[in-house]
Formats: sequence, structure tokens, C-alpha cells
Amino acid sequence: MTTTSPSLVSPSRSAALDSAHVGDIKGAFGTISLDDTGARRSISAKLKTLLAIVGPGLIVMCGDNDAGAFSTYGQAGQQYGTKLLWTFLVLVPVLYVNQEMVLRLGAVTGVGHAKLILERFGRFWGAFSVIDLFLLNALTIITEFIGIALAAQYLGVPKIVAVVLAGVVIVLAASTGSFRRFERMAMIFCLGSLLLIPLYVIAHPPAAQMARGFVMPAIPGGGGGLSVVMLLIIGIVGTTVAPWQLFFQQSYVIDKRITPRFMRYEKADLWIGIIVVVIGGGALMGATAAAFAGMRHAQFTDSAGLAAGLAAYAGHAAGVIFAIALLDASMIGAFAVSLSTAYAIGDVLGLKHSLHRGVKQAKGFYAMYAALIGVAAAVVLIPGSPLGLLTEGVQVLAGVLLPSATVFLLLLCNDKQVLGPWVNSKVTNVLGVIVVGLLVVLSAILMASVVFGRVTSTAIVSILLVAVGTGVVAVLVMGVRGRRLRRLTGRSGAAGSAPREPMDQVAKESWRMPPLAVLAPVQMSAARRISMLAMWSYLGLAFVLVIVRIVELAIGR
Repeated sequence: MTTTSPSLVSPSRSAALDSAHVGDIKGAFGTISLDDTGARRSISAKLKTLLAIVGPGLIVMCGDNDAGAFSTYGQAGQQYGTKLLWTFLVLVPVLYVNQEMVLRLGAVTGVGHAKLILERFGRFWGAFSVIDLFLLNALTIITEFIGIALAAQYLGVPKIVAVVLAGVVIVLAASTGSFRRFERMAMIFCLGSLLLIPLYVIAHPPAAQMARGFVMPAIPGGGGGLSVVMLLIIGIVGTTVAPWQLFFQQSYVIDKRITPRFMRYEKADLWIGIIVVVIGGGALMGATAAAFAGMRHAQFTDSAGLAAGLAAYAGHAAGVIFAIALLDASMIGAFAVSLSTAYAIGDVLGLKHSLHRGVKQAKGFYAMYAALIGVAAAVVLIPGSPLGLLTEGVQVLAGVLLPSATVFLLLLCNDKQVLGPWVNSKVTNVLGVIVVGLLVVLSAILMASVVFGRVTSTAIVSILLVAVGTGVVAVLVMGVRGRRLRRLTGRSGAAGSAPREPMDQVAKESWRMPPLAVLAPVQMSAARRISMLAMWSYLGLAFVLVIVRIVELAIGR
């Protein structure tokens, strides 16, 4: 007689944070009642459910195409035309693997990303991840207000008026005590991101050239050689895949009260967001490529310079559309990044943090959110602030810190006490390890270039060869260990245990993580502890060196 593994038994209690995170799903475009357990068989019913669920994936991806992304994609289009469009397709699996794991964690556990790290790996790692996130997010929010200021400058609106008004709108939109009202406001800004499509139509870059850029990977020469191109590619990765996305989507899925039975719809929501990112980024890179194609030595300045160049090439309307799209992207980026920080700090400090609560019911949560917005706006308004340097620095720091966030994500998604039947498949783990390896390599190249001023082509090739060699050795070691383990367990399960009975879909969809207090502590091998300590020692050193370099450049300028 077979028995079900205890780790896969549906818990009698959920780990959901509090009553605000349990109840009807009240999305921007529909409601799903808590007691609605009916099957969705018709196309109409499935569409209505998708409309009610859509939001977390779309918002996090639209927030991804923010002010920093406009600068990076525009710089790539200006300097190298459409030759780097292929990077968007390469990033699609990276975006999906990371964010799919996060939405699974949110729906199944009911606990935010920061809280899970703190409880499963201890205070040191929890504090490490949250402090990193806080510092990086604070700088990222400043770049969003830089985008707002540059857009206002081009549109002829005084900077102080635009920055203050934008800050007020961002704070008030999230402070109504209604999750639905906030999501509807966010969806309006998501629709605004589609302005990049008419901008692309007006600029009309050659379709054949765009197609080649997407499907024929190339490393363009000139303009500083391989090192400059690699740094720009790393910048695209850093601005497209950022740590705040992990924390935001997991907490937002929880706040929207999405449970595992709606996993398919949330994955569809994520794919919609990814498609929007690729279309928007491609349209922007293509438009700037067309606008600056005739300028052999066009120098990137900032987003306002891109707007001026587009206007000179395609007319005043193109510049205005670009500026409005930049303003829109900066606003939604500020929404998402500020919320991810407030959610994470609320998790760690045990504060009530939900958009379903009003200001009086969640004072600490909204105070943190408003403070982040206020400080960012104030920094941008300080005369002589090194705004361009801050934008560059944020992309560098995002590239340096992202590998650590992804490692935690992989560990959590392989924790059977946390995810039960929803743990990673072998395919997801392989893809996740590849993603981590890629990000570590890019982080190393980026850090070397920032710390030493530049990085040679030889150094880049050497780093890549070392990474490939390390990866091959790791795969061989894992393969040997896997074969030994299968011999010991007889390929049927853990040694001395009964085979695991498959869980049907209904039971799987109702499984939720038990309260964190009843979970057994994580048991980590000595090898894993050493490898984690080595990795985070490197990341900590890299973080400090990058900050020092940014300060040096700021003083020098």
C-alpha cells in the first residue's frame, strides 16, 4: 500500500499573512468570489477569469520598461542600430523562468519574498537581501523621477511642477484603501506604454533590418570594441531583469489574493507582460536606430536628447510621443519599485501591508511608500545632482546584485516544505542554474569594467572561458552525485520511504504552505554554506567597490 509523502499533504491552515490577504479577488477588470469554485469550461468564462486575474505580470513587466530602460534601449539603438535586438529574445526565457517561480511562491505560500528568505535562511541572509533591495530600489526610484524631469523638460513643463505633481499622484493612487482602484490606475499607465507602437510607426525603421536584428545575433564592432558592446548588453540585462521584480510580483500576487487554482491564468498574465516588454523595447530601439542612422558619431546624452533626435528625424509629434511615453514609463516604474520596497520592509518588520487597507490601518506601510517617493523627488530637485551618473550606477548595481536574488529564488522553489507539490521541475532547475551562471558572468564583467575603468576584450573572453569551465565541472559533479543517489534510493524515492503517491490536480490546487512556525528548519550542507558564503562575499565586495567608484566619479565631475 502506498502512502502520500507528509510534505505533500494539504495543510489544514494557510500561512497567509492576515485577513487582508484572504477574500474575493477584486481585479481591475473583474471579481472572483472566494466561494467561486466552479470550473471554467467555456471560452467566455475563461476570458472573464483572465480579465479578473490579469495585473501582477503585466504591471511588473511594464514597470520593467521604465526610465532606465528608455535610456539603455535608446543608447543601443543610437550607437548600434538594430543589431542588438536579439537580446530581447534571449531575455524572454530569463524573464519567464524568474517571474514564474516568483508567482508560484506567492500563490502557494501567501508569504512575501523577503519574509520567506528571513524565515528559511535566517536573519543574516534576510537582512542582507532586504538592505540590498532597499538601497538599490531607493536609487532606482530616483532614476524614475529623473525620467519624469527629462520628459517634463522636453514638454516645456517646469521641472519642479512635474516632479511634485507626479509624486502626489503616485502617493495618492496607492493610498485609497482600495486594491481595485490602484490596479485600475496602474492599468491606465500600462496602456500608456503602447505609445511606443505609434512612435515606431512614425519612425518606420526598415522591416527587414528589424527582422535581422531579432533573429541574427551579432556583436557589432566599432565604437570602443567588444568591451563597450558587452557593457551595453549587460546594461540591457540589468535594466530588463531587476531584483525588485521578484519582490514586487510575489507580494502583489499575495495582495491580490491569487491562489494556486488560478496559476494558469497568472502565467498567461505573465506572458502578456513579457510580450509587451519585447514589443515596447524593440519598438524603442528600432525607432532610435532609424532616427540616428545617418549620424556616424552620434553621442548618447540622455532621454531628452533622444526625444530631440526623434523629433528632428520624424517630426515634432515623434518627440512629443516619446516624451509622454517616457513620463508614463517613469510613473509606473515608480509605482512598482516603491511598492516592492514597502512590501518587503512590511514583511520583515511585521507591519500590516496591503493595498486593501487604508492609511489608518497600515500607517507604517504607507509612510515607507510615501517617504521613498518624497526623498527621490527631493534628490532630483537638488541643483547640480549627478542625475546621469545615478542612472548609470543603478544599472550597474542591479547587474551586480541580481545573481544573489536568483539564487535565493532557486533555493526556495526547491524547498518541499514551502512549495510541496509545486516545487521546481528538473527542467526549471536546469534553466534556473543557467540563468544564475549567466548573471554571475555578466556581473563579473560589469564590476571589472566599473572598478578598473574599462575591461579589455581579452579579460571578457577569459571570464567567459572560466565560467564555461566551472559550469562543465559543476554539471559533471552533479551528474555523478545524482547517479549515486539514484543507486542508493532505487530510483523510487528517499531511502527507506514508500513511493510517493501522485497528487491529483484538485488536491494540488488546494495545497498551501503551512504556517512558517511549524516548518522544520532548513538543513544546509557544508558545501552549500561555503559556496553561498563565497558568492555573497564577492557580491558584498562588488557592491562596495561599485559604490566607491560611483562616488569617485561624482566627485571628479
